[in-house]
Amino acid sequence: MTSDDTAVFAQIAVVIVLSLAGLTGIGVFIHSYLQRAKRAMSKSVPPGDDDRMRRLEQAVDSIAVEVERISEGQRFLTKLQTAKPAERALIE
Repeated sequence: MTSDDTAVFAQIAVVIVLSLAGLTGIGVFIHSYLQRAKRAMSKSVPPGDDDRMRRLEQAVDSIAVEVERISEGQRFLTKLQTAKPAERALIE
């Protein structure tokens, strides 16, 4: 091995070590940032929101029932309008 080969090897080793150190630092920073964000999210939800969320779910459920009733009525009216006059008497 010549001195040029040793110098190139040393430069490559330095680049690899510095890259690994930089990536490790970035990983530690991202991990700590995500942990802080997770703690902040868990503290930001007030305990009184459970009742509010329950009422919201009930409202969405009742809206879904009403939309289903509207769509059933729409299907009936479409069937009634597309039926022939003889069939209309049977439907009504």
